[in-house]
Amino acid sequence: MAFEELLVKAGGVGLFQGLQIGTLLLPAFFIPFHMLLENFSAAVPDHRCWTHLLDNSSVVPTNLTHEALLAISIPPGPNLQPHQCRRFRQPQWQFLDPNATVTNQSEAATEPCVDGWVYDHSTFTSTTVTRWDLVCNSRGLKPLGQSIFMAGILAGALIWGFLSHRLGRKPMLSWCCLQVAVAGSGVILAPNFFIYCGLRFLSAFGLAGVILTQTTLMAEWTTTRRRAVTMTILGCTYSTGQMALAGLAFAFRDWRILQLAVSTPYLATFLLSWWLPESARWLITSGQPEKALQALQKVAKINGHKEAKNTLTTEVLTSSMAGEATESQGSVLDLFRVPILCQRTCIMVLVNFSLMLSYYGLVLDLQSLGRNIFLLQTLFGAVDFLGRAMTVLLLRFLGRRTTLVGSLALAGFSILANALVPQDLQTLRVAMAILGKGCFGICLTSLCVYSTELFPTPLRMTADGFLQSVGRLGAITGPLIKVTSQALPLMPPLTYGALPIVSSLVLLLFLPETQGIPLPDTIQDLESRTSTAKGSQQEVVIMESTWF
Repeated sequence: MAFEELLVKAGGVGLFQGLQIGTLLLPAFFIPFHMLLENFSAAVPDHRCWTHLLDNSSVVPTNLTHEALLAISIPPGPNLQPHQCRRFRQPQWQFLDPNATVTNQSEAATEPCVDGWVYDHSTFTSTTVTRWDLVCNSRGLKPLGQSIFMAGILAGALIWGFLSHRLGRKPMLSWCCLQVAVAGSGVILAPNFFIYCGLRFLSAFGLAGVILTQTTLMAEWTTTRRRAVTMTILGCTYSTGQMALAGLAFAFRDWRILQLAVSTPYLATFLLSWWLPESARWLITSGQPEKALQALQKVAKINGHKEAKNTLTTEVLTSSMAGEATESQGSVLDLFRVPILCQRTCIMVLVNFSLMLSYYGLVLDLQSLGRNIFLLQTLFGAVDFLGRAMTVLLLRFLGRRTTLVGSLALAGFSILANALVPQDLQTLRVAMAILGKGCFGICLTSLCVYSTELFPTPLRMTADGFLQSVGRLGAITGPLIKVTSQALPLMPPLTYGALPIVSSLVLLLFLPETQGIPLPDTIQDLESRTSTAKGSQQEVVIMESTWF
């Protein structure tokens, strides 16, 4: 007996599934808060060097205006505004002369900000940048911190996937929620930037476990017909969290308070998670039929199926265990041993890496698009929501490959075009960035469907885990590329824009359309379909898949 029938005997989709989704959507709602938090907690305010004349109240001349003192203390920067990283060694009183020339200003001796910086606190009262002076020569530490966080996600995905398979989904979910709450809250006590990065790494490590276990629990307690709807709700919850982050950051302008606000809800999730039953599917496959029976009967009771005591028995579970025997999963090396699998794996590695690199390069750099980052974050979340909702229709009418190729290419062109738009045309720059963000939302959703249909059943989970790890490497690399902007300002946008375009062309040329084609169960299925496609030019008309 298939496990699907056991779920039906336990009530199918009922009150339990509603309560479970409601419980698991709470941590899902706060996941984007942590992923995109440093758009606000690490925002870089306007700043200049600290100077005696401007900032030492005991020596400030009372007969001069602030603008005059600024002119004799701080040299002009590249944009003719006060320089953010240099100051005059001595006050240049001669610049008060209206006949002073730009040449005289450029010849005056300057020095770095040896006494620190003065920050504009009109938008944020405090950020990690102002806390540890991550500006000027130290500004590369900010993207380094973002990459360390992404490295925590990558490491957590590898470790928690193994532990949840060996120890169960529910205990890992509870522990990861507690870890995110403790490490995330402890960040505010960090005495230096490197301990801050270490605690952020631990928080990201736990966050990866939350993402993995909540998705698995929701999928394994939901029938096949309702699973797509459940996953769509989960994706829309992520988008809603992106929009809500803007409101929370607008309300809390101090990075410590904001950090606590996004971390403490996981303590509530830790407490709420204890009512959740373990995955009965996992209990069956791990040889624990008694516990699986208790979990199924608990679900049946919540769903109001009182007759489940008679229909859910040990004998029924024993027969289900035979039906649920799973094939041995292949290793990552198996993805490269067969030519057709090697080709698909290499192309999808390029697609996943370039997509995540460009995605996080865009969404973690809101300040380069405009000053109102609260509005930008809200718009990004809204367009992500619309993109995920539109993907269902696009996949149905355009197909998997066309949707993914088109959205990848359009996202890349949007980023490249944005690099050519002058800084003063903020409305156009924001519009192009929003278009790119919406396309990335479509990419992420369609990629989940397309990559599943490319690989045979014994290697499907192996391929999915491997490609997600490659994507996380792209997410780590994306913020690091921002460091090159100090020497090569056009390098980041050119990289973020060109890689999706190149990967879309490779995908279009070398990978097939999978719409309406049954999932391949073996490698032989893939090879036979490929040979049939090469030997015949006739068009095969197939019915639309009922995946949705």
